[in-house]
Amino acid sequence: MRTQVCIIGGGPSGLLLGQLLHSIGVDAVVLERQTQEYVLSRIRAGVLEVGFQNLMRQAGVGARMDREGHVHNGTLITYNDERVRIDFSTLTGTSVMVYGQTEVTRDLYAARAEIGAKTFHSVENVEIHDVEGDAPYVTFDQDGVTHRVECDFVAGCDGFHGVSRQRIPKDKRKEFEREYPFGWLGVLSRTPPADEELIYANSSRGFALCSMRNAELSRYYIQCPMTDRIEDWSDDAFWDELRRRIPSETAEQMVTGPSIEKSIAPLRSFVCEPMQWGRLFLCGDAAHIVPPTGAKGLNTAASDIHYLFEAMRAHYLDHDASAMDQYGPRALARVWKTQRFSWWMTTLLHHFPEQSDFDHHIQAAEIAHLRDNVEAQRVLAKNYVGLPY
Repeated sequence: MRTQVCIIGGGPSGLLLGQLLHSIGVDAVVLERQTQEYVLSRIRAGVLEVGFQNLMRQAGVGARMDREGHVHNGTLITYNDERVRIDFSTLTGTSVMVYGQTEVTRDLYAARAEIGAKTFHSVENVEIHDVEGDAPYVTFDQDGVTHRVECDFVAGCDGFHGVSRQRIPKDKRKEFEREYPFGWLGVLSRTPPADEELIYANSSRGFALCSMRNAELSRYYIQCPMTDRIEDWSDDAFWDELRRRIPSETAEQMVTGPSIEKSIAPLRSFVCEPMQWGRLFLCGDAAHIVPPTGAKGLNTAASDIHYLFEAMRAHYLDHDASAMDQYGPRALARVWKTQRFSWWMTTLLHHFPEQSDFDHHIQAAEIAHLRDNVEAQRVLAKNYVGLPY
């Protein structure tokens, strides 16, 4: 078969790119190794920067997000019982929205089905060919049959473990990585949120996050050693530990209940350079990963999609021969800024095994600096709601 853009990966970034391309009359085929049901069952982040929100609207899939999403005008940073509110609206004139990644993906799948666009699920043995030339193509197996997709460009939106990044010759790509010596134990529960805004907590016992998906569905996290197992943590043990790490006033009024999902996720910072190789373009986790502390993973993938879509629009509509070569440098410039912010938030709020009493006092002083310095709050707020594209 023939298409203009072959998108590898049927998560939110790949689906969003496909929908944006459709809006300008560019055909795209999406390949996904999992079933649609599996993709929609994954529990992921749900804080959307203003740029991501605008991309959803631009793609024509923002109506349910605008109707059901929860606008957040600020967040809380706490150190033991001390609370510092970062007022996004006052400091930046904008806000973020809590709308689960699963819901984003559901909206994009529905839109793709409505336009009758081709999406292949449960694909295997995906291989990317001839991206160094003018006629790339992708082969894959589905139900025992081998298919070939000829295209102008390949968009690698297939995540950290996908095939796209590996297609760049090993001696031509440089990878920067930091693994953190702890993970996040996360619990999803059908309970009202602990607070109307997210709480990022640094306590003497380590980090905790109080988040939500909607008014009756809450998501909580605590820092834990990567040697821990889910079986080590009963629901009661989790709630008890969470209460110890958040301000006492919040802990006393928090509603708890049975977990409906529990997992332990590692934390990593990762960047691959370059983000393009010939006619192959990496997006999202295929090119970079951030620790989730700053809510930048999904949002940085969205900024990649913005830059790639703008390049493709210039290529197809304006016949700009140089547009596609601008994608990698533009995307990477923003990627490293979000890496810095995510690393800073992680360093500020977590306990590291090698930390001394001096280091803990520096963390406390940094949070006091946020409390007392409006400009420091403004820098945090601008990064959190999303740097401009």
